[in-house]
Parts: sequence; structure tokens; C-alpha cells
Amino acid sequence: MNLDLTDEQTAALIGLLSRAIDDDRYPLGPRVRVLEDILAKLRPEPKREPQPPLRNYDPPRMGRYRRRR
Repeated sequence: MNLDLTDEQTAALIGLLSRAIDDDRYPLGPRVRVLEDILAKLRPEPKREPQPPLRNYDPPRMGRYRRRR
């Protein structure tokens, strides 16, 4: 089903869903999850760029840091 909503109608629906999610007694309940899924379809979050890969830091080699006698 495809809804052709105007910008004003979409903003009103987003406000209604946001209020319903914020005011719900059970924030982790199945009803809230369904409402959050609907809200995500109306207002998708911008895609984030992937983070650079983590660097592999090896411990210092034994030869460089010898204990003095």
C-alpha cells in the first residue's frame, strides 16, 4: 500500500507517532516497536559512513625494552 501524503500530513503523522511512542507506558512493548518501525519508514535516518577499520597494535618487542641488570 502506498500513501500519497502531503508534507503537512506527513508532519502531523510523524508528530502523532512520536508523541504516542514517548507517552507510552511500556517503552519496550510490541506496540511501540510497531510504531517505531512505521516512524522509521516515514522519516528514514541518513546513512552513516562506515568507520575506518580498527588498527592492530602489537605489544613492543622484547629486544627494544630490555631490563637493566
